[in-house]
Amino acid sequence: QVQLMESGGGLVQAGGSLRLSCEGSGRRFSEYQVGWFRQAPGKEREFVAAISWPVGLTSYQDSVKGRFIISRDNAGTTVYLQMNNVSAEDTAVYYCGADPTLRRVQIGAVAAWGQGTQVTVYS
Repeated sequence: QVQLMESGGGLVQAGGSLRLSCEGSGRRFSEYQVGWFRQAPGKEREFVAAISWPVGLTSYQDSVKGRFIISRDNAGTTVYLQMNNVSAEDTAVYYCGADPTLRRVQIGAVAAWGQGTQVTVYS
């Protein structure tokens, strides 16, 4: 079974940057595809970005393209979300999710979720 642990959330000023980390563990985690999702107050959880492994193909929600970058370390155990030029609309709890199938990650139908990390953007 795969376990995920997010970190790196916090307060950030509008226009600033923040990097989130998602550390995975468990059997065969390096074979899983991983994505980032977020849930703002009163809204449903939404897809933010995903990265395939080991090829490293990335996909993003339109609202974060050009601002957020998803990446994975060489060992395949940690996935990052670099958030740049953030705005109030980026305030949410951010979750990472993992699944053996990339398409299931992109639609949020994943086998494992992390517990989430809060990101709050202030002006």
